[in-house]
Amino acid sequence: MTMPPTRPRPQRQRGVAVVTALLLTTLAISIVASLFWQQQVEVRSMENQRLHLQTRWILRGAVDWATLVLFQDAMDHPRYTSLDQVWATPLAETRLDQYIERERVEGENFDATLSGNITDACSRYNLRNLAQDAKIIDGDQLDVFKRLLSNLQLDPSLAQRVASVVAFSLPAQALPDSVTNNGGGTTGGTAGSTAGSTANGGNGGTGASGSTSSNAVQPVGVTGVPMRLLQVDDLLAVPGFTPAMVERLRPFVIVLPEVTPVNVNTAPPEVLAAVANVSMSAANTMIVRRKQAPWADKANFDTEVGSQTAGMAPNSAAVKSEWFLVDSRIRLDRAALDAEALVHRPLNLMASGGPSVAWVRQY
Repeated sequence: MTMPPTRPRPQRQRGVAVVTALLLTTLAISIVASLFWQQQVEVRSMENQRLHLQTRWILRGAVDWATLVLFQDAMDHPRYTSLDQVWATPLAETRLDQYIERERVEGENFDATLSGNITDACSRYNLRNLAQDAKIIDGDQLDVFKRLLSNLQLDPSLAQRVASVVAFSLPAQALPDSVTNNGGGTTGGTAGSTAGSTANGGNGGTGASGSTSSNAVQPVGVTGVPMRLLQVDDLLAVPGFTPAMVERLRPFVIVLPEVTPVNVNTAPPEVLAAVANVSMSAANTMIVRRKQAPWADKANFDTEVGSQTAGMAPNSAAVKSEWFLVDSRIRLDRAALDAEALVHRPLNLMASGGPSVAWVRQY
């Protein structure tokens, strides 16, 4: 019995098998490549987190170093604060390769640098000075801010709007019973009489700084609930201010947690002229004078320039500062961190335990 002859396999079936094998190989390669890509993304994410954490630790060390510099400077110069002291020396870009211990990765280009500077925050005009706690604008400080805006070639009428926002955003403090019973009238009138009696040495209430102005001004109406000014950028919420105007004001104004006088030893000529109520030329003359020898006390400043500053607002100037800005610029490999910290150095340094950090803002 003979077997039937076998039929040959069609050529088309062989082509389908080859295509199927290629598709499976491509799918396997895609899956493996996707796994490798996910792993690379996770590794890079961990590296970024590590760099971010290291830059934050460098920032913490930079702020601690700045507070130490300010503490030592207060010990060396207990009477006044000036621009010829150590704290005012900027830190040039400094490499940290030899100061940071970390695991070295072969072939990695490790670049770590730190730079920064300390600025006297009391060299700028403090917008918190514009209002007292009882919703009353300080008229003397309002005039100072108007003069500052004029020196910067900005509209002085904007000062009233800023002062009103500051006044309405501050919490009202309870007045003493004697003032409440004897003042009569509205709350605004009572607060105004309180301010006047305080300035004249009476028994009226006091603001956060312990003194109020006899030249009290009622704030203008503010629509809605005003936003509290916490930084200079918040001026954009005040009608009439533009980003260009805020940038123009930024080097000359600041918002601090409490009322502060302007340091005449560190203030720029625009601020000094506004506070001392003198011309820009007279302010530049004062700056030339202080470069030779800073004023060691406020009485010395009043004696030297008293005839020129007859219209200066009371308690608006000082020769020692309590608040400082610490600017830090950190570069670590591909990570970058710019930050600003506000440091409080009380006048009674030893009793307070040393300088403290009020806030840190990262940019």
